Amino acid sequence: MPPIASTRLASIDQLRGTVMLLMLLDHVRETFFLQHQVGDPMDVSSVSPALFACRLLAHLCAPVFVLLTGLSAWLYGQRHADPRRAIAAFLFKRGLFLVLLELTLVNFAWTFQFPPDTIYLQVIWAIGLSMLALAGLLWLPRAVLLPLAVLLVAGHNLLDGLHVEGDGALAILWKVLHQRDWIVFGDTLRLRTSYPLLPWVGVILLGYLMGPWFARGRAATQRQRWLLLAGLGALGGFMLLRALNVYGDAPWQLQATALRTLMSLLNITKYPPSLLFLLATLGVGLLLLRLYEAPAVAVALDPLARIGAAPMLFYLLHLYVLKALYLAALAAWGPTHGQWFAVESVAALLLVSMVLAVVLYPPTKAFAALKARRKDVAWLRYL
Repeated sequence: MPPIASTRLASIDQLRGTVMLLMLLDHVRETFFLQHQVGDPMDVSSVSPALFACRLLAHLCAPVFVLLTGLSAWLYGQRHADPRRAIAAFLFKRGLFLVLLELTLVNFAWTFQFPPDTIYLQVIWAIGLSMLALAGLLWLPRAVLLPLAVLLVAGHNLLDGLHVEGDGALAILWKVLHQRDWIVFGDTLRLRTSYPLLPWVGVILLGYLMGPWFARGRAATQRQRWLLLAGLGALGGFMLLRALNVYGDAPWQLQATALRTLMSLLNITKYPPSLLFLLATLGVGLLLLRLYEAPAVAVALDPLARIGAAPMLFYLLHLYVLKALYLAALAAWGPTHGQWFAVESVAALLLVSMVLAVVLYPPTKAFAALKARRKDVAWLRYL
């Protein structure tokens, strides 16, 4: 089977596929390791290094995916005579679709409640709202968009001390934008704003502004140099700010051992994503994108591109397969830790994740091939 796209575009799908597999590992942890749930940030004095590493790897998922969403939006527009109008229309429709998907199929996969009494507004919600925001913001001059993106990513931590109470209109708006909290509607429904929006809008803007790096006719060496410099610059900014320990996240602290101190340094906040969280994760993501442009790497990682070409199908499949496996295990063996069924080690989590990746690969690959073959079917683009 030929590659999904050119080497350049395959690198984007391969990076998207990479973070989907890391997401799979994290969701296996949330399903089968409930006896060792971790907070945000984690208690590095007690969590095992192996579990910490699993959670740390999962940090890459949302920032990289949102960045690539913005980049893919720009690339989509280049196939149309009126790029901004085409991008805005697609983002608006796709954003609404993702918000609806989060409220229905995605939330049901997590809770198995219908009608639900609790709805978790998570990453698909954040991506959908970010797309809606980008659909409006892209009409501003690019000279305005870059400072706005930097302000949202780097400046939103200045708002951390602003907290609201209650469920009035302004309180709900602020909880959606920046405060991870509950929105309560009477005695029958509550919503959890797990992914406050403001910094994610900054990330999708950065991805959109990266688009010209991937323009037709752009020298690959120039783009790769920019990816390398941007990635190293983001990681350098992370290390400098983390060493200063004054802004961008909760301060790190010396621990009993060097390993625990390193864990404290790397223990960064995801909800909402702090400046340091985004510098670290986007820095790594940009370096991986540069790495995946190497021809030998592109060939070796072609299976990842199959997953990355149909990420929404993979996302929905893995949620429902995980739920089915958990319910089957609970029925067959009963609770192993209090009221839950759970495995005993991080090694078991890795094994379950690898088996699931193998099982989910054929349908995802087949659907990716269908999307590539039937570009005339508009709804396929939404998955």
